[in-house]
Amino acid sequence: MQQDDYITRTAQPEPRYMRRDPVVHSPSDSRWNGPLGEVALSNFERDGFLWFEGFFSQERMAPFFEELEDMSRDEDLLKKDGVVRDPKSGAVRSVFDMHRISSRFAELTRDPRILGMVRQLLGGDVYIHQSRINDKYGFQGAGFDWHSDFETWHAEDGMPRMRAISASIMLTDNNEFNGPLMLIPGSHHQFVPCQGATPDDNWKSSLKAQEAGVPSQKNLQDLVNRGGIAAPKGPAGSLLLFECNVLHASNSNMSPWPRSNLFFVYNSVENALVEPFAADNPRPSFLANRDTPEPLQMHDPYIDTPVRRSA
Repeated sequence: MQQDDYITRTAQPEPRYMRRDPVVHSPSDSRWNGPLGEVALSNFERDGFLWFEGFFSQERMAPFFEELEDMSRDEDLLKKDGVVRDPKSGAVRSVFDMHRISSRFAELTRDPRILGMVRQLLGGDVYIHQSRINDKYGFQGAGFDWHSDFETWHAEDGMPRMRAISASIMLTDNNEFNGPLMLIPGSHHQFVPCQGATPDDNWKSSLKAQEAGVPSQKNLQDLVNRGGIAAPKGPAGSLLLFECNVLHASNSNMSPWPRSNLFFVYNSVENALVEPFAADNPRPSFLANRDTPEPLQMHDPYIDTPVRRSA
C-alpha cells in the first residue's frame, strides 16, 4: 500500500498544511533547459499559474470551435458517459477524452510550445491524464465550485504526487461576464483536506455539481484574504497553465456570449496512477488515464513529422 501524504475526505475537519512536493520539478542543474525564463518560473512557483494572452491566433482556434459545434450535433457522441449535460438547461457542459475523440485535438496536446513548457515545469516526460472541453452557453452555463483538481485526482483516481499541470486553451473569448476561470494565487502551496466520504460512483453527479472534495468556507476565506482572486481574461487562443493544486472555480454565464475552454491535463510519467486514496473504485478511463504512461512526443502542426527532442 502506497503511503498517503495527502489524506482527505475525512470524517472530521482537518487543518490544511504545506504541500510535500516541489512546484517546479526540474532539477536545479537543468531548471533553465526549456522555453520558460527565470521570471516566468518564479511567477509560476509563487502564483501557481501562468497566463499567455493571445498565445494562438484566433484563426488557428476557429477549426477547433467548429469541430466542437459538430460534436454537439452528433447524437451517438452525446449518448456517451464522457458527455456531461448542464444540470439546469440540459445543454452540453463537458466533453471528456477529447484527445481520443479527435485527431486535431490530439495533435494540439503535442504542440511544441505547450509541451516544452510543461516538460520544463514537471521535470521530464509527460502523458495526458485527462482532456475535456468545458462549455457554458449564453444565459445558461452553470458554474464550478471551488476545488483543487489534485484533491479529486488523488482521492478518486489515485494520483500519488502533485506533479501535474492543466493547460486551458480558450476556444472563445473569456470576459468578466461569461464565467471565466477564477484562481486563488498561492493556494497551491497548501493542501486543504476536505471533509466527508466519497459517495459511490461520485463522478456521475460531481461532474454536474461538485459536493465531495469542496474546501470549507473558512479555508477559502483565509486563502483569498492572503492571495486574492485572479480571473485571467482574453481572446480566443489565449492559454492558461495552472498547477494541479491551485484552488479554482467559475461563475455561471450571465451573458449572451458562449464560453468554451479546452483543458489538457499533463501528468508526469513518474506519477502514474495507483489505487484511489479515498474512494472504493477508480473513476472511468475517460476521466483518468490508467494505461501505462506513454510519453508524448512533440508535433509541429505545420509539418507532418514529429519534432525531434533535443538530447
